[in-house]
Amino acid sequence: MSARLDAVVVVAMPVEAQAFVDAADEVGGSMLAPGGGEHTSLRLGGRRVLLVRAGIGLVNAASAAAVALAAHRTRVLVSGGSAGGLGAGVRVGDVVVGDEHTHSGADARAFGYALGQVPGMPATYPADEELRDRALAAAGTLPAWPVEPGVRVLRGDVVSGDVFVDAERVAGVRAAFPAALATDMESAALAQVAHLFGVPFLSVRGISDLCSPVEAGEFTTHVDDAADRSAAVVRELLRSLPADS
Repeated sequence: MSARLDAVVVVAMPVEAQAFVDAADEVGGSMLAPGGGEHTSLRLGGRRVLLVRAGIGLVNAASAAAVALAAHRTRVLVSGGSAGGLGAGVRVGDVVVGDEHTHSGADARAFGYALGQVPGMPATYPADEELRDRALAAAGTLPAWPVEPGVRVLRGDVVSGDVFVDAERVAGVRAAFPAALATDMESAALAQVAHLFGVPFLSVRGISDLCSPVEAGEFTTHVDDAADRSAAVVRELLRSLPADS
């Protein structure tokens, strides 16, 4: 096993990976890992980072994260990239720093489990509190964003599932998970893997769309901006970490 990394950052799509590459101080080599994830070594915020492009969805995210964590010791696992906005007042361009993470498609209530709980697993997966607080504080040090709206960072719950939440589905997701500010297709799976490996976890997702009747157009137009904002907050979070002992 290699020397300990400061972070493994997992994203789904090439456009999200490119945002972290663009934000990096240094970019090393890339390789395909077992299972198909793409690994790229970075120095981001002065820290040693393995960027993992996993592909979209819960299984891709979980398998890619497990491969990375089995091969590398790391201080933190971060879910980066874009997400859809769910909560009232959330707007395109915001960044949501996750608090609790839940599987929106898991429903074993017939057997006494909570909605969103995978049988035998916790009902939700909390963010590491120190990482969450550091991310929120570090975001306040970011310079003004060059385009409107500026970076507004919110703390809130994130739900994840393998179904893209569009205008037809958003009301049901909001009703089932009223505390959720954002929805994506990876963070809860990554939080579950972090729980199993005993690694501190944080999700930092830029809002690309609002699960509205124009969600597809919003996503296409704003996914790169959302990924850029996620990468900027993660960079400043990593810069704020104390030196590894």
